[in-house]
Amino acid sequence: MNYLVERGPLGQAAADTGTAENLGGLVGVAAQAIDNLGEWGVGAFTLAETVVPPIPSEVILPLAGYLAKQGSLSLFLLFVTSTLGAYLGALLLYWLGFRLGLERSIRGLSRLPLVDRQDFEGAAGWFGRHGRSSIFFGRLLPGVRSLISLPAGAAKMHLGTFSLFTLGGSGLWNGTLIGLGFLLGNHYRLIEQYSRFLNYAVYGALALSVAWLVVRRIRRRRAPR
Repeated sequence: MNYLVERGPLGQAAADTGTAENLGGLVGVAAQAIDNLGEWGVGAFTLAETVVPPIPSEVILPLAGYLAKQGSLSLFLLFVTSTLGAYLGALLLYWLGFRLGLERSIRGLSRLPLVDRQDFEGAAGWFGRHGRSSIFFGRLLPGVRSLISLPAGAAKMHLGTFSLFTLGGSGLWNGTLIGLGFLLGNHYRLIEQYSRFLNYAVYGALALSVAWLVVRRIRRRRAPR
């Protein structure tokens, strides 16, 4: 029987199962966590991603949009909380740069696991070349997105300008990813069928990312000063 027209008690039960529990593996765990934590939990994820880059919004936000399509979450509130979380995380790095200066901030943050000094220096170079526009467009670029706030704070960029460009770029990025997940929600059975392949892709991407970060850090330490 077609999923869309099955409306009896059993049909309603089938419709109600089109949520996070139908997705297996790491994708299913992430979707279940998002479903349990709700919209404000998604905001916490985006805040953490801004400060700790290995947490990927590219996985979290489309899943949140998918759950919104199933009726588990509010699409509008997802957009608000995810953008607010991204802004608060960016504001934290801005404050660090403002209070400590660029060099001291980089020296401290580069001690975090799997975070490299060159990442911060690359973001600082991007800011130096493009100025305030780098705050908006940097929010659309993985890697730069999480770090661009630090040099902005160190340069004492006007907080109003920083906030406007950060909210604009974050809103565009988050809205796009949530919207993609929402559109895919029309094909939940297809997502369920292929979620295991998505899991393999996520596992592989995470493993390669961690391996690359570890190898790069080892090479940096072995390089002659």
